[in-house]
Formats: sequence, structure tokens, C-alpha cells
Amino acid sequence: MEPISMIIAALSAGAIAATKDTAGTAVKDAYQGLKTLIKQKFESDPLGKGLVDAKPEEIKQVEGLLKDKLTQAGIDKDEEIIKAAEEVMKKEDPQGFEEGKYNTNVTVQGDVFGVAGTNSGTVNIGPVTKGK
Repeated sequence: MEPISMIIAALSAGAIAATKDTAGTAVKDAYQGLKTLIKQKFESDPLGKGLVDAKPEEIKQVEGLLKDKLTQAGIDKDEEIIKAAEEVMKKEDPQGFEEGKYNTNVTVQGDVFGVAGTNSGTVNIGPVTKGK
């Protein structure tokens, strides 16, 4: 999953969880931490801050603008924010997180051949050269 998509998913999931009495404090705390980090990036951007505070039902409506704002601010490349978003998803959807649904650590450039199956854990590959 691209970091920007995971950050938006975490904001959406956290906003939904924050409205439920049944959501644990761990999810709510992780969500508040993520929002705080993002808002620091939007210090001089009231619209950006407002988008981060959108209600769950509003996030889908403003998703395109939110994505643009997050990308323009470089939030999709901020490791601390990506880790905070991962933490929200880990708390909100532990099974999906375990299955790698929110994995943002895969970067591929060029052609990749012969990749199949299911991997779990850390896989380090390198250096990779392009074949002929």
C-alpha cells in the first residue's frame, strides 16, 4: 500500500473508532498522536488542519483534497507520520496488519519477474539489476 493511502486509511479508521464507545483507548490514542503529527506539518495551513479533523462521513467527500494537501506537505514521505499511521492500523485492524495489508516498505523500480507466494517477516533483497 502506498504511504499516502495508508495515512488516509488510518485517519478514516481512527475517526470512526473515535466516535465509538467500544473502541479501545489504544486506538484513540494512536489516532490522536497521528493527527497531532500531521497538524504540526500544517502549522500555517488552516484548511489542512481542518481536513485532518474531518468527521468520518466527511473524509470520503474530501479525500482527494486531503490527499493533495498531505502530498504537497511531504507527509507521505515523513517516516514518523508513516509509523504513526501504521500504529493506528495495527491497533484498529490487527489481523490485516499482520497479513501485510498496510505494508508500506516495498519500493520497486524497473521490472520484477518470478515473484509469487506469500511472505511473512522481513525480506531484504539487493542489489537488484535489470535483466535484458
